This record gives sequence, C-alpha cells and structure tokens, in this order.
Amino acid sequence: MEDYTKMEEKDLPLQLQDVKDAQERIRGHVVRTPLLRTEELDEALGCTMYVKPEMLQVTGAFKARGAFNKVLKLTDEERKRGIIFSSSGNHAAACAYVAKQFGIDAYAVIPEDTPKAKIENCERRGGHVILWDRDYRSRMKKVQDEIAEHGYTLVHGFDDYDVMAGQGTIGLEVLEDCPDLDVIVVPIGGGGLISGISTAIKGIHPETRVIGVQAAACCGYYESKKTGKMERVVTRPTIADGIECTYPTENPFPIVMKRVDEIVTVEEEDIMKACALIGSGAHLVAEPTSSVVVAALLEKKINVRPEDKVCCVLTSGNYDIDQIGSLYQGQMVEAVD
Repeated sequence: MEDYTKMEEKDLPLQLQDVKDAQERIRGHVVRTPLLRTEELDEALGCTMYVKPEMLQVTGAFKARGAFNKVLKLTDEERKRGIIFSSSGNHAAACAYVAKQFGIDAYAVIPEDTPKAKIENCERRGGHVILWDRDYRSRMKKVQDEIAEHGYTLVHGFDDYDVMAGQGTIGLEVLEDCPDLDVIVVPIGGGGLISGISTAIKGIHPETRVIGVQAAACCGYYESKKTGKMERVVTRPTIADGIECTYPTENPFPIVMKRVDEIVTVEEEDIMKACALIGSGAHLVAEPTSSVVVAALLEKKINVRPEDKVCCVLTSGNYDIDQIGSLYQGQMVEAVD
C-alpha cells in the first residue's frame, strides 16, 4: 500500500501555481466573496470565528469557480462541441450558467427521479437535461457514451484538476484576508473542493491546519484517511446531500491524504442544529451541506482554542426554503435518499 503522506509535494499533480493561474483566469467572472468575522459564534464554537460565505457566489455555490476555470481553458473547437456533466444540484447549475455565458451547449445527465425544481433550475440556465438511472456508475457510463458519440468535454464535479484549481481560489482569498489563519474547515464530498483549498493553504502557509468534515452517514474519505487507502463504505441517507461520498476517487485522493491534516464526521441532528445556528449567529442562509463545518466545531470534534482564528467555508445556500424554515424552528427534516 502506498503511503501518500510520504509523497513529495512536487510529485502531486495539483500545485499552488495551478490555483494562482485559476485565480487570474476566473477573475471578473466570479464573486470574490468576503471573509466575515462572526463574533456571535465565538463562544458556542470555542474559537475566533470567520466564515467564507460561498452562498453569495454566482448560482449560490462555490461550484462556479471550478466550472469557469475548466471552460475558460477549452479550445474553440471544444467549446463548439459542448460540455457534459452528471449532477442534479449545484454543479449542474454552475456548469449550465457558465456555458450560457459563452454560448456553449451544456448537457446534464441526471437521475430520472430528480425533483422537478432541480431539473427546471438547470434548464432555466440553458442546460439540456438527459434523464437517466440514479446509479452513479450507470450515469457516468451514459456520459462516456455521449462523449464518444458527440465529442463533448466532460466537466467533472470533483475528479478534474482544472475544477479543483478553480475551487482552490477560495483558499487564496481567505489567506489574502487573514494571513495568520490557524485553521480552515471544509466540507468533503467528492474531495475536489478540499483538494484545491488545501493546495492553496499549504502552499502559502503550511502551518494552517486544514480540517475536512463529512456527514457520518456517508463518510468514504473519513474511513480512507484512517487506513491510507480508498475505502468503500455503506451509506445512509443524509440531510447533507451535496457531500454524499461512498468512496474516494483517484485524482483527489492523494492530495487529500497528503495535504489535509484531519477528517472528522458529524451526525444528522448536529448538522440541523448547526444550520439553525448559522442563520441566527451569522445571519446567513446555509444549506445543511455547508453546515457540517460548523457542526464539527459545535460538537467539539475539532481541537481549537479561543484565540485560534478559524475559518469555516460555507459552500452553498441552495435549499428548499420550507425545510430551512423548519430547521430554524428546531424541527427535524428528513434526510435525502
């Protein structure tokens, strides 16, 4: 078994310069979200608290950063042929939005049982929806078949180095605003976001701890971090549906193993409490997927001191408004199957 922690930094396929190049490439296309000091959360979370509110990003999530970086690197011929992706959520909305800015055809292969609102959200931004089986492997087979037939370019949500580099611009912005940051806490789903952010953070300020958080219901990276190899886990439905993870994939995995200091998990009820706390304490609407980072601090899963400057990356705010309202009132909300 290869020990990824002993790999040389220079041997990893994603480097700080890739993220810096992405920052220049997407400048003017995305929002430079602020780093907010949220003093009202300090006592509850046990640290000097900051949040990076990516729900203020175009399409309401960080995903536009990676999508823009990928599309801006395409050749004219690739743009003519169009792009394809498999997602029914924030990645689909971002890809459709980005493609529309450049007059590119965008095709989304999404589960046939996807809620109508999500389908309409993608179509409203110009995406062409291909309904397919819910099984991820079946959908990716359909994606590859479409690429073989039409020559589309795949814009993968997390297993693409250009997409990772775009997401990593969040880390650059955080350190520009808080150079002496002690800890950054990031949700982990497929691993692309934390791969990009950890590359930026460790490349500039190696002493800053990078902590990943997964829902305990679907924690492939958490289990893999313990063994040092890609583990497949049995998952349960989770309210944090944007970070479901049965198992890691090859491209983000070595980066996460090398550059992420620690991965922790949180339970469903903790995510719900954190979602409400962000609304009342930070005055931001964060979807449960975003809220896992605050849940980890709230439940003391991360060792921090009151003087530690800690940034939680709030990745997105696209969620059913009625369910968010229920969370704010302390009611339980069903996990997403």
